[in-house]
Amino acid sequence: MSADKVRIGVAAPGSRMEFDIAEATAALAAAIYGDRVEIVFRPQCYESWGHFAGTDESRAAAFVEIANDPAFDALWIGRGGYGACRVAPLVLPRLTPAAQAKTYLGYSDAGALLGALQRAGFQHIAHGPMPTDIRRTGGAAAVKRALGWLVDRTPEAVEPHARAAPSVAFNVTILSNLIGTPHQPDVAGRVLMLEEVSEYAYRIDRSLCHITSNAEVRRAAGLRLGRCSDIPKNDVDFGQTEEEIARHWCAISGIPYLGRADIGHDIDNKIVPFS
Repeated sequence: MSADKVRIGVAAPGSRMEFDIAEATAALAAAIYGDRVEIVFRPQCYESWGHFAGTDESRAAAFVEIANDPAFDALWIGRGGYGACRVAPLVLPRLTPAAQAKTYLGYSDAGALLGALQRAGFQHIAHGPMPTDIRRTGGAAAVKRALGWLVDRTPEAVEPHARAAPSVAFNVTILSNLIGTPHQPDVAGRVLMLEEVSEYAYRIDRSLCHITSNAEVRRAAGLRLGRCSDIPKNDVDFGQTEEEIARHWCAISGIPYLGRADIGHDIDNKIVPFS
C-alpha cells in the first residue's frame, strides 16, 4: 500500500468483542503509525444477542457497510467465536463492486466468510491475526504483524511457504463444515494450510476424513498442517499425533503432504494471503 492514510473497518460477524480490545488495538496502531492509520470499530462489535455480537441481520449489516464503503481500504474481522456462517448468505448478495477491491483479514470462525468470499471470486483475502489476539499473553506481537501486513504488506508477516506457492488457510473444523455448501472455497492448485484448537484428536481425524474425501479438495497442490493446540486428552488415547493423522489422510486421498505451516491459534500465527 502507499504512504497515504489507511482506513481499516472492524466488524464482528461472530461473537461479541469487548471494548478494551478496540482501545488496545487502536492505541497500538497509533503508537506505530500515528495518524497514518485509522481503525473504525463498528458499534455492532459490542452488541450482545445471546452468543452473538448482535442479531444475524445486525452483524451482516455491519460487515456489508464496511465492505461496500470505498473509504475503507480493509475489513478486519474483530474476533471469531461462532456465527460467521449464519451471516454469509445475508452478506454475499449485498456486496457491490467496491467490496471487491477491499482487503479482508481474519481466521478461526471468520474462515466461513473468507471461504465464501473466495468462492465468490474475491481476490484480497488473508488468514491471519485479529484484534482479539491482543488479549493473549504477548498478543500485541500478533496484532502488530497483522497491522504491518494490512498497512505495508510487510513480507516478514507472511507464512514462509505461502510466499513461495499459491495458498489458502483455514481452521480444520470450519473448512470441514464448509465442504459441500455453496461457500466451499476453491483449493484447486493451491497449498491448503490447516490449523486447529481445542479439538480431540478423533475429531481432527473425522474432519480430515471429510475434507480429504472431497473431490474438489483432492485437486489441491498439497496440504500443510499448522499448529493443533490445546488438544484435550481422551479417556482412551487416540494413538496418533495430529501430524500422523494428516499424513494418514493425505496418503489415502492422494493429496501430497508437504509438512508443517507456521499458523495457529496463538501469537505466532503468520498471515496466509489467499492466492
